[in-house]
Amino acid sequence: MNRELIVRSSSDAVDFALLKDGKLTELHKEEDNNNFSVGDIFLAKVRKPVTGLNAAFVNVGYEKDAFLHYHDLGPQLATMLKFIKGVSTNKIKDYSLANFPFEKDIDKNGVITDVIKANQSLLVQIVKEPISTKGPRISSELSIAGRYLVMVPFSDRVSVSQKIGSNEEKDRLKRLVRSIKPKGFGVIIRTVAEGKKVAELDKDLENLLAKWSTMCKKLYKAQAPSKVLVELNRASSILRDVFNDSFTGIHVDDETLYEQIKDYVLEIAPGKESIVKLYNSTVPIFEKYGIERQIKTSFGRTASMSKGAYLIIEHTEALHVIDVNSGNRSNKAKNQEDTALEVNLLAASEIARQLRLRDMGGIIVVDFIDMVKAPHRRKLFDHLRDEMKDDRAKHKILPPSKFGLIQITRQRVRPEMNIKTTEENPNGGGKEIEAPIVLIDKINADLEKLLKGPKKDNGITLNIHPFIAAYITKGFPSIRSKWFLEHKKWIKIQPRDAYTYLEYRFKDKDGKTIY
Repeated sequence: MNRELIVRSSSDAVDFALLKDGKLTELHKEEDNNNFSVGDIFLAKVRKPVTGLNAAFVNVGYEKDAFLHYHDLGPQLATMLKFIKGVSTNKIKDYSLANFPFEKDIDKNGVITDVIKANQSLLVQIVKEPISTKGPRISSELSIAGRYLVMVPFSDRVSVSQKIGSNEEKDRLKRLVRSIKPKGFGVIIRTVAEGKKVAELDKDLENLLAKWSTMCKKLYKAQAPSKVLVELNRASSILRDVFNDSFTGIHVDDETLYEQIKDYVLEIAPGKESIVKLYNSTVPIFEKYGIERQIKTSFGRTASMSKGAYLIIEHTEALHVIDVNSGNRSNKAKNQEDTALEVNLLAASEIARQLRLRDMGGIIVVDFIDMVKAPHRRKLFDHLRDEMKDDRAKHKILPPSKFGLIQITRQRVRPEMNIKTTEENPNGGGKEIEAPIVLIDKINADLEKLLKGPKKDNGITLNIHPFIAAYITKGFPSIRSKWFLEHKKWIKIQPRDAYTYLEYRFKDKDGKTIY
């Protein structure tokens, strides 16, 4: 199995596409103006505790106040508040917590007004980005994630990822971590720590302690609200969470980003930095790896699958509904039950991919094709669980109901990836699209101006929508052939999946737009 990360950089955003055997499985966008990423830690100010909700609204600098529930305060809230007060007034200069006296845990079933007050400053972490009309969801139970370990300040607990199956390995890792863990800090051992030696875990823990110290230094004289610890950039956080030996390539089209990613890979997986490659070509990187085309076929209301089957995906405020359709596949199997099982298994794989790709969260209801046999329903349920094992978001899947519905809940921490994949027919509302004569006339006029201007050379490439590219190059004599006979210049045609129907650009031999 090959995994590749394709990174596309532009002036205001960076796009990350994760490919599994050439198929797009995850798509992420990091925008320059995104100041509220999951994992960021803020020194925030309590705006108003609300007894009826047993929660508080907290000012973190976003236009809408963040929401902090009592159960997200963490048992050691009193200790944290005492520590913040000491550090911010410069009375505490030792950030190790080894000699810091812990306060009593807060009551598990207490009331928010008993533990925090309006205008009080506290450290909070973003656990869910602002979505729709809601502000960020936050927690004051902090955690700092590393490659192999997650460090939890004001705790002494050591726990291991449930995805590590071997009890012997769990016990080994716990023993190792307890031997190196500093007092006052809890540790969660991540799945990727399986089989690692104590030196690697110790190095990761040292890095996390250095982050903690850097954050604490910022608290002195800090004004709330302010960001005191920034989560890794999206490229590094993706690599930290999913990178393994099956990665065969990381392709980046920006030199600065290439150096950053290469340095990070060198740090987390020495010897694998050679798979990081700088992409240099006039063909856009997402076009080269077929990502633009996959985006257009994977997003939208209908998602096609192999063998004629397809999904209908509907979004509502409360939940997502997915309907499975067999399409023309129903004519090719021996009986209805076999068809239903075959299509449902295909659909389960595609649904697992779609949930990750779109980052769909909340409640998802899937209407599979009805199956009579109980073993078939069990096989479908097991298959869907296996397909979703690679999903990093917390999720729960219920067995098929009597109506053949499977219900899924999936953690939503970021706004859903929503990409418009359709455009209006520029020739009107009819079903048939006429030959784009007007567009060709416009291209002809622009080409004539270009060839008479200072940029008249043999390196001109026309970037254009694939439909129009086919119209220009097909047939004899083709439109491109006529251009050659008229201007004595051969124009290279580059189909661009990302372009709309009427969009085009003339580029020079270096890939720069000249018209």
